[in-house]
Amino acid sequence: MSRSVILTLALVATVSSPCLANSLVAPGPRSGIAKSRIAATPAGEWNKLSFSGGKNVEVWTLDGDSLNKVTFFGGIAAGQPLLRERDKKNSPLPKVAGDMLVTDIPTLLETTYRSQYAVNQMAIETQQPAKLDGHSGIRFSYSFTKSDDVRRKGEAVGAMINGQLYLICYEAPEIYFFDKDVEKFRSLAGSIKL
Repeated sequence: MSRSVILTLALVATVSSPCLANSLVAPGPRSGIAKSRIAATPAGEWNKLSFSGGKNVEVWTLDGDSLNKVTFFGGIAAGQPLLRERDKKNSPLPKVAGDMLVTDIPTLLETTYRSQYAVNQMAIETQQPAKLDGHSGIRFSYSFTKSDDVRRKGEAVGAMINGQLYLICYEAPEIYFFDKDVEKFRSLAGSIKL
């Protein structure tokens, strides 16, 4: 086989590889995040993962979703769960309520994780009023452990706008990775436009 044929086959294998289906998010303005009206201006490069977890969900990472990730929940309507349900009959997810208070958002995330990911250790650690592009919302921190026994920390900011939930969450292992990139998340969250 010639060198050009080998290079062509390697290129085809690389391009068609499912692990490379992710896309680069370049620095600068980005709109339509999570198939919603969320726009943000990342200061650096991120990777948008090809899987999302739901219709209006988008996941970005720097080093891989098990090491750090930002999840955008864009305009989740009343009556809908945060994530695509795996087992509606035996393990239904809680739904967004159009009249829910911002203080209900952390509980919604916690009950969703407990059901969807079989998280049995999760704690909402702090809650405080916040603004999401000028809309009254909540900023909260949390920690949880999944079946891999890795303790993860999270920080989120969310708001109910016209009966829809907008929520942006950052999660990473408690050891090293959370602190390494939390300021990048805060900068990204601060750039959100709705």
